[in-house]
Amino acid sequence: MSLETKPFNIAEHLNTPEEIRGFLQEVAATGDESDFIHALNTAAKAEGMTEVAEKAGISRATLYRSLAENANPKFSTISKVTKALGCKLTVV
Repeated sequence: MSLETKPFNIAEHLNTPEEIRGFLQEVAATGDESDFIHALNTAAKAEGMTEVAEKAGISRATLYRSLAENANPKFSTISKVTKALGCKLTVV
């Protein structure tokens, strides 16, 4: 009998705004730009892409395209999505 596994999906484990904020903080502190965009994608999926798109004032399709792998979103999009997730960008 073989052991069946499935890929780990962190979005399934980000259940509260605090968990999403902590996840984004950690990635911002330890990753690069593409890591942060990927983390925004993961956080948006955890929150619900449609809901995040509505809060950010962008279409769902634009949100998917902006946060896709190898995407290069505008800073304004990153800022809107971050705010829609209940976070804010700061310089320390």
